[in-house]
Amino acid sequence: MKLLVIGGAGYIGSHFVRHSLRAGHSVAVYDNLSTGHRQAVHPDATFILADLLHEPSLTKAIADFKPDAILHFAALALVPESVKEPAKYYKNNVEGVRILLDALKSWNASCPLIFSSTCAVFGVPEHLPISEDDPKHPISPYGRSKLMAEYLIEDYSKAYGMRAIALRYFNACGADTKGDIGEDHKPETHLIPNIIRSAQRSETLTIFGDDFDTKDGTCVRDYIHVNDLANAHLKAIDFLMQKEHSCFEAIHLGQGKGYSNLEIVQSAESILNTPINYRIGKSREGDPPRLFASTVKAQRLLKFTPQHSDLNSILSSAYKWHKNHPEGFDS
Repeated sequence: MKLLVIGGAGYIGSHFVRHSLRAGHSVAVYDNLSTGHRQAVHPDATFILADLLHEPSLTKAIADFKPDAILHFAALALVPESVKEPAKYYKNNVEGVRILLDALKSWNASCPLIFSSTCAVFGVPEHLPISEDDPKHPISPYGRSKLMAEYLIEDYSKAYGMRAIALRYFNACGADTKGDIGEDHKPETHLIPNIIRSAQRSETLTIFGDDFDTKDGTCVRDYIHVNDLANAHLKAIDFLMQKEHSCFEAIHLGQGKGYSNLEIVQSAESILNTPINYRIGKSREGDPPRLFASTVKAQRLLKFTPQHSDLNSILSSAYKWHKNHPEGFDS
């Protein structure tokens, strides 16, 4: 297949590109490098330096490459930043999707579209595990922008005969086993890379809150290896290819169980063979005590079960990346 990967220089997108090339597919990466890294793009992929918000560039890229499927990984995804700069988030995460949908509608409305979404569309969940149809009350502009994008895709699918899936990630983590690409965000807000960096730099890690209604008082989250996410995206394309008519599905990607912040720290200490110095900070407003996915729909529709999302695989692969690249792609 020919796959156009929008945002393919980012963390999850670059891992999907690597996974797709290994599976024998042809890949073009479309990215403006605002948060992605040129070094993360595999040399066997075609690279197009352009902005999703520039409709003529996107239209030309689609017409020239003639993809069999399009994948969108191009969202801005920092919750605190979205609170301070909501205009930036709605422009990129909602208007960018609208531009993509219009370009796709004009070229070939039935071309499968896979959209990277998030469990942030739920806010504080009413039920656990979280099912796809549970009430959605996002508590940040980031979460709202992703939910709006889902509504756009669903409405376009119904009206124009599109075939699309929104894959809602829980906590993406880990790195490719080769160790040459991995997680490199600025600023870094995710727990696992911050644990590893605190150990590398002999810094103190901050854990936000220990007064939650969990077994050790710290937040519980559902972690899924980035290579498992990549595999799920290929399965999602295969699912849409089999659909003769318009289709929209939202599907959760997680393990279906959670680990607390302190459990992640303790596992990291064992794998890194070093103590992790940490302090307990104030809990953050809006942080739910526990988040984990129902995996029933992913198993039923995509025949997907994570294969690399045990804590040892997650932490070992992440550590290999950070050990080889202590300053990320600037190393």
